[in-house]
Amino acid sequence: MRTNILDRESAVIGAAAQAADTRRSIRQYESMPIPEADLRELLRLAGRAPSAYNVQPWRFVVVQDDKLKAKLSAVAYGQQQIVRAPATIVMYSDMQSALERMPESMHPDMPQDKRDVGVETFRATFTNQSVEEREGWGVGQSNIALGYLLLLAESKGYATSPMLGFEPEKVKALLGLPAHVRIPALVSIGYPAEEGFRPYRLSIDTLIDFR
Repeated sequence: MRTNILDRESAVIGAAAQAADTRRSIRQYESMPIPEADLRELLRLAGRAPSAYNVQPWRFVVVQDDKLKAKLSAVAYGQQQIVRAPATIVMYSDMQSALERMPESMHPDMPQDKRDVGVETFRATFTNQSVEEREGWGVGQSNIALGYLLLLAESKGYATSPMLGFEPEKVKALLGLPAHVRIPALVSIGYPAEEGFRPYRLSIDTLIDFR
């Protein structure tokens, strides 16, 4: 049994490593739509990302309508991968919603007294913060789920292009999102119609300092 578990863990690690090594940003896509079941599963798995207090502040809007994608592209400085891809995912962080749902997000297997302390601590930490402070923290947490999403999409044969170039207030107005939320990224997703640039990164020795 232990050998089977180790084999499965090795396979999972191998798939994650391959996705990280081969992933590249793609801006040209095939016109084939993505099955809704695939999109739901990708976002479900991205939502497995860890977050402090298990708060899960990330939310997703999947834009597939051609007219809406064109409007979204217009408020993202004309980036064409938005209209070329069969779907673009707008990821946003909503800490106000997280505060309202906090008892629900605490793990049910925790002893009740620890759950109560966790909820109280979370509320004491964030209730009196400014919107900027609270939502800035939520964006940091949401970026973990963003990384999950990009690697999961790659592992399942989908190409992506994360975008930080957009006008946040206009994106929120276009999609009817609350004024207080923050948008870490837009992500176009679909079947690749180009190879894109080969992955290139700085040497690991420039990024690590062992002490």
